[in-house]
Order: sequence, then C-alpha cells, then structure tokens
Amino acid sequence: MLSTGEYYKPGVGVGEMWDEIGRLQFDFLYKEGLLPSHTLLDIGCGSLRGGIHYIQYLDKGNYYGFDRSSFLITAALEIEIPSRNLEMKMPHLYIRDDFHFGVTTKKFDFLLAQSVFTHLTWNSILLCLCKASLVMHPDSKFYATFFENDSDIPGAIQIPQKEGLGFTYIDRDPYHYEFSTFVDLARRSGLEVKYIGDWDHPRFQKMLLFTKRT
Repeated sequence: MLSTGEYYKPGVGVGEMWDEIGRLQFDFLYKEGLLPSHTLLDIGCGSLRGGIHYIQYLDKGNYYGFDRSSFLITAALEIEIPSRNLEMKMPHLYIRDDFHFGVTTKKFDFLLAQSVFTHLTWNSILLCLCKASLVMHPDSKFYATFFENDSDIPGAIQIPQKEGLGFTYIDRDPYHYEFSTFVDLARRSGLEVKYIGDWDHPRFQKMLLFTKRT
C-alpha cells in the first residue's frame, strides 16, 4: 500500500514480463557499452522495471528516470527502491508529462525510451526527440523501441502482431510506424537515426538508435 492509499504489487508495476523485459533492456545497454560512470536518462521509467538494474549498476547519482505517472513514481520511491536498499545510489526520479528533461541540467551519455513510442502519436514523438536532443552531447546514444509496420502496405491502418499478440494501429495506441517516419522525425529534431531492429524483445518491438547530427 502506498502513502497515497493506492495498492501496488511489488515487482509487477504495469505491463507484463517485469523480470524478463527489465533484465533484457539492461543487458542490451550493457552490450552497447553502458559503463557505471555513464549517466542514463530513462524515459518512461515507470516503477523501475529496468531502472532497478540500472541503479544497481551505475555509479551513485547517475540514474535519471522520468514518467508521467505519479502512481508509478511513488511506487518506485516507496517500494521498489527501499526493498532493494538502493537509496544510497541516489537515483533521480521526476514526474513529468511534457518531456522537459532540462530540469536536470545534465547532458546524458545514454538515453532510453523502452516501449514509449509504441504509445505515442507522431507529434508527441517529435516533442520527445526535440527535448531529448537538448540534453544530448555529441557522443550521446539514445535508444528507443517501436512497433514496426513491416507489412507490404505503407500506412496500414491495422497490423496483426506476431504469435497472436494482438494488433497495432496507425491511429490509436498501440501505434506502429515505418522506419522512414523516424528518419523524418530525426531530421526535424536535429538527430540522426539508425535502424537496429530485432533485439529479442518478447513482443517483437524493434530498436532504434538516435545520435546528434554532425
């Protein structure tokens, strides 16, 4: 039970596959070169499904998590962090729904938006990328996942996902996009984007890498 009177089940948060996807995203960034000395901006951190792994690994004060849900941030602060004795790592958590990452005054080495763009409209993704660009330095790496429209129909309204995992849509959550859409979004936000693709996500989300335009 949270101080707000709301019920929260530890280690579950929202969504499914808490342990599997939490560990998956940490292992991915580790393989991409994440070091304890790096700073990380975790966009849509929730109640720290991946965050608990990053906080344990990173040097004190190097983890920054943003989420629009006050419920999930409260759960992270009152349950997930204390239950693992991670207070001493001094993670920074923010409740924001405007992607205003500049409140940290930091330039981040790594940024992550895991299962965020899957829930956002084109305009919201553009806003996120523009705001993220402001807290990136020339060597920053911003990884983000998305549901890909890999059908033969550009702009397909509805696409069935693999292995009977439901549908994604062009006009409502969960959204799918073509990679070319992110090329355009990156151009508009002062970034470049690389398609990484499969990274063993159990729901077949694909991975992108954004970097500062040179």
